[in-house]
Amino acid sequence: MNHSTRRDFFARSGTGFASVALSALLADELKADAGLESPGPLNPLTERLPQIAPRARQVIFLFQYGGPSTFDLLDYKPELIKLDGKAVPESFKQHKDEVGGVFNHCKDELMSGPWKWTQHGETGRWFSDLLPQTARHADDLCVVRSMVSDSSNHAPATYLMNTGAILGGRPSLGSWVTYGLGSANQNLPGYVLLYQVGGLGGSANWSNAFLPAAFQGTQFRHEGSPVLNLSPPKRLADVQRSTLDFAQALNRRHAAKRPGVPDLDGRIASYELAYRMQSTALDIGELSQETQQTQDAYGLHDSDSAKAKYGRMCLLARRLIEKGVRFVQTYNAVDKLGWDGHDNNIDYHRRNASQTDQPVAALLADLKQRGLLDTTLVIWAGEFGRTPMKQGGSGRNHNPYGFNIWMAGGGVNAGASIGATDEIGLRAATQPQSVRNLHATILTALGIAPDDLYFEHQGRQERLTGVAQSWKLIPGVLT
Repeated sequence: MNHSTRRDFFARSGTGFASVALSALLADELKADAGLESPGPLNPLTERLPQIAPRARQVIFLFQYGGPSTFDLLDYKPELIKLDGKAVPESFKQHKDEVGGVFNHCKDELMSGPWKWTQHGETGRWFSDLLPQTARHADDLCVVRSMVSDSSNHAPATYLMNTGAILGGRPSLGSWVTYGLGSANQNLPGYVLLYQVGGLGGSANWSNAFLPAAFQGTQFRHEGSPVLNLSPPKRLADVQRSTLDFAQALNRRHAAKRPGVPDLDGRIASYELAYRMQSTALDIGELSQETQQTQDAYGLHDSDSAKAKYGRMCLLARRLIEKGVRFVQTYNAVDKLGWDGHDNNIDYHRRNASQTDQPVAALLADLKQRGLLDTTLVIWAGEFGRTPMKQGGSGRNHNPYGFNIWMAGGGVNAGASIGATDEIGLRAATQPQSVRNLHATILTALGIAPDDLYFEHQGRQERLTGVAQSWKLIPGVLT
C-alpha cells in the first residue's frame, strides 16, 4: 500500500467509490438539513458541522503576554507566605533536575507578594487583592493549576501556547479552529486578533502557515475604524463592484492555469471578504452604540489609558462573538513587557492586574447576561509562570514547570480545580498538563476530534496536537 496510487486504492476496494460517494451524499444531506453550504476554495469560511457533540461554538482567548505569576494572582500558597525571605528548603531543591535551570538565575531566597488573600463564591476559591473583580466570577471558572510548558523563553513558549510547537511556522490554534469549523458570519474574518503589542515572535503566533490563507488571523484595531482603508474614496464607490469583478475575472483566469495553488484561491476569497466587510466591520467598531453602563463596566473611559485600551479590546471581542466570529484573541500588553517582571514583579503585576481585571470581569458578566457564555469558551492563559525565588531586587524569573490557566463558559466544569503546584508554586506536583492536552481539550469542547483535524502537508498529516493519540484530555474540564 505504501506504493499504491489513489486510483489503485479505489480499484482494490470493492466498495471504494460507492462508500466515498455515499459518505459525501450523507455529509451534504446533513449540511443541507442544517442550512449549511459545502465549503470550497472560494467560500472557505462556510460554517461546518462539528464532528462530535460540541459544548461551545466560539472562543475568546485572553492571552496574558509576559508570563503572569499565578501564585500572585489566584493560586494561594500560604507556605510561600510563611517562608518569605528565607532560603529555599532542601526538599524543593531535590527537584532541580525536573525544573531545569530556574535556580541558576535566581537568589536562594523565596519571595511572596504583599497581597491580601480572600475566599470567594460558593467554591471558596482564593484570590489575591490584585483580582477583586475577576474574583466575583470564582464559581464560573474552571482552573487548571498544573500546566507545564516546553520552553522558558518568551517567543518559543508563546509559539507553543498559540500553535502547539516551540518553533514558528505552524498554524495557530485560531487558524485550526476556523479551518475545522468555518465561521457563522461570512462578512467578517473567522479569526480576529485584538492587540496593541502582540507576543514575542510576532505574526508567527497567529499565522495560518501551511493552511489556506483564509484562516490566518486578521488584526482589528481597538480604536477608530477596526480596519484601515476599508471604505473606498467617494469618487470610486460607484465603480468599486465592477472594478472588483474585472480584477476577480483576471484572478480566476490566472488561478485556472495553476491548479493546486491554494493561495491563489485564498487571494480571490480575501478580496470578496474585504468587499463584504465594508459595512459589517465598520459597525463592529461603533462602541458608542453601547450603553453608558456597558462602557463604564469595561472601563472604556478610565483615567488609566492601559485599562481603557484593554477594555475596548474585551468589548470588541464580545461584539465580534455576537456577530458570529468563530475565534477572537486579545493580547493584554500595551508595551513590550506585559507581566514580565524580572526586576520588580510587584509593580509589574499591580500594573497589569489593574489593566486587565475589570475588563475581563466585565466580559464574563456581559457574555453571561446576553446568554453567550454557555456557547463561548473563554480562555485566560499566559505562556508560562514565574519562580517563587527572588530575582534581582524584587523580581521573578520565568518558570515553565508549573502555572495556572483558567477557562469559563462553553461547557467547562465551572468551579472545578484540576491538578496543583507544590507548596511554593515551583512545579506541577499533581496531574501535570501539557499545552498539547490543553489544545486537545479546547478542540473537543468545540466538537472537533483532535486526531481528525489534520492537513496534508509535504506528505504528512499535520495536526495542532501532533502525532495522533499523543494527547490526553485534561480530566475534569469538560462536563
